[in-house]
Amino acid sequence: MIRRSLNTILILLCLSVQASAADANELFNTLRRKIFSVQDYTADVKMKISVKYMRIPQLAGTLYFKSPDKMRLERHGGLSILPRKNINLTIRNLIPAGSATVIDAGQAQIGGKTTRIIKVIPEDDKSDLVLAKIWVDETSMVALRIETATRNEGTLTMDLEYGRYISNGLPDKLLLTLDVKDFRMPKGMTMDYTESRPDEALKDTKGKKGTIQITYLSYKINTGLSDKIFTPEASEP
Repeated sequence: MIRRSLNTILILLCLSVQASAADANELFNTLRRKIFSVQDYTADVKMKISVKYMRIPQLAGTLYFKSPDKMRLERHGGLSILPRKNINLTIRNLIPAGSATVIDAGQAQIGGKTTRIIKVIPEDDKSDLVLAKIWVDETSMVALRIETATRNEGTLTMDLEYGRYISNGLPDKLLLTLDVKDFRMPKGMTMDYTESRPDEALKDTKGKKGTIQITYLSYKINTGLSDKIFTPEASEP
């Protein structure tokens, strides 16, 4: 009798794990379809960059994106510092595109909302992305936070806030937190350092974090942007 009860419990546990895995996969695929439905956009943005040792004025400009990984920032004056892989300024490129293992990691509160946490491990051995941890608002089907671990570019955290464009899965505001070493200066531009000696300011940046806050003032979505917008001739020198 006891053995039969134990067997029943084990069977129920196995079924529960299988159901959880299936639900996590379905949640991820639904979220990914929504995000990937945006093929391109043009957005007016304001960008605030915070990096230790540096004084950086707020940036205003236009951000162009075309799936899967084309991006260009057109500055309206001011100073621009972007990560080496600036495609990570869009949520699209933090989401694995191919086959992946999806794990249900429970629930957590973000901004007063209950989110479902899923861990996504790409099955492509050549992918730079090793792991994506996603906090999903299941009611609106959007990601409120994404943490990624990569082979070459360290870790990155993206926190997102939504408003007018939530139906497209596009944020009104996002905050990126990443390693200071992943910031770079555009060619021909100089930096205003808070320290008297730039060499001292840039020393020992390992493990230091910086942030990029982007406010999206408006979007034009799926207008069929031309590839010419993203050519070196069209980009900044």
